[in-house]
Amino acid sequence: MMRKRKGYPVYPLTAAQKFHFFYQEKCPKKEVLNIGTSLTIETDIDWDVLRQAIYKAYERSEGMRVRFAKDKDGSIYQYIVDQEEREIEFVDFSGRTMEEAEEEMKSWTKVPFRLQDSPMNRIVMIRMPDGYNGIYLLGDHRTLDAQSLIAFLKDIIELYCNAKYEGVPYPKDMASYVEQIQRDLAYEAGSRAQQKDREFFEKMIEESEPIYNGLRGPEKLEEARKNYNDPTLRAAFNTSDSVDSAIDIFHLEEEPTRRLMAFCEENHVSLACLLMMGLRTYFQKMNGNDDVSINMAIARRATLKEKKSGGTRIHSFPFRTIISGEKSFLEGIYEIRDKQNEYFRHANYDPVEYFAHRAMVYPHEPGLTYEPMSLTYQPMTLKEKGLEQLGDIKYKTKWYPNGATTQAMYLTVMHRPEDNGLDFNFEHQVKAVSREDLEYLYYYLCKIMFKGVENPNLKIGEIIKLI
Repeated sequence: MMRKRKGYPVYPLTAAQKFHFFYQEKCPKKEVLNIGTSLTIETDIDWDVLRQAIYKAYERSEGMRVRFAKDKDGSIYQYIVDQEEREIEFVDFSGRTMEEAEEEMKSWTKVPFRLQDSPMNRIVMIRMPDGYNGIYLLGDHRTLDAQSLIAFLKDIIELYCNAKYEGVPYPKDMASYVEQIQRDLAYEAGSRAQQKDREFFEKMIEESEPIYNGLRGPEKLEEARKNYNDPTLRAAFNTSDSVDSAIDIFHLEEEPTRRLMAFCEENHVSLACLLMMGLRTYFQKMNGNDDVSINMAIARRATLKEKKSGGTRIHSFPFRTIISGEKSFLEGIYEIRDKQNEYFRHANYDPVEYFAHRAMVYPHEPGLTYEPMSLTYQPMTLKEKGLEQLGDIKYKTKWYPNGATTQAMYLTVMHRPEDNGLDFNFEHQVKAVSREDLEYLYYYLCKIMFKGVENPNLKIGEIIKLI
């Protein structure tokens, strides 16, 4: 007999959801899982039609109707309600300044969701001072990630355009969230695939111990070695005693971005490989180690069903490469590509299990780590498919910080809607990483990438010397 809550069938949490619960529990600021974003277009909006489009998008997306509840024993499960009937708010910022509007949306982004039987997202229709109009969407990372959030916003716009303009087709159906989590849960219930993935990662972990590379050099590692009186220690403390965070954004112009993309196309590699190559070479330069480990987020949305099923699917793993300075830039990139492809094949494995196994093989004090940062590249944009029917209507997207992070530094690289140039969004603990640290890293990251793209056969050691 299937268990029910308020008449709805209940489901366990997936590994991706458990990962978020796991680090939210450790974080004093519960808003750490909030994702706030706005999408506005430069045109007048029929608010009633937009409201109907939002309700329709909720109806089409099970993942946006998820609720959580807690058992007597404290374990958490989820269920999906039939429809969202709550009021869609409207806020008119037109009499105020852009700064005031953005401050208010930032403050909305810092309010955590109630867990028990409560909606895990909030939508506000907004009229902005700059003549743009649209929506602000706040979601909880346990029920959505950047890709499902973009897919949901796109659905709202396509539904709106279909209702409002002649000849705009009705969008194709979203995929089932429930079917997707049932597939994930079947995998997690001791499947053959899970066993193969576990063997792959455990073998990799057991090969040898990684080493910590610091943003400005080996000081933190040396400090940890001194504190523990262990000259062979390979891990260090990376975070500060405060989870307060800021986001610093660096913009790469359209033309240089195009050069990077052209290189990737010519050499059949993804931009994620080039970014990883740039970052690991920076740490190699600063620390003198060929051995570099950086956390990498994997979206796990390869199939159309995965892309359109909503929810949260990101798994994040340490990505370790040992590449000698004698190798060429291009050889390094190909090594990263091959290793990333291996990771993608095994990425359903539970990251919490990964870290637990690693801690067992290389036991040390809690809080010590090998990874100085995390990287996510977000290739999906609203531009992709579906917003062409807006013709020449300009639109803007903006992300709002929630003000807390459990990691010292998290880099998300995304394309800007206006010109497809790249934005490097560094979310960082204010006490752990300074703005000056980031400027330094960004400057050298770009120098490495462009030097390598222009001279792919140059040895990595040479590139490090030249920049």
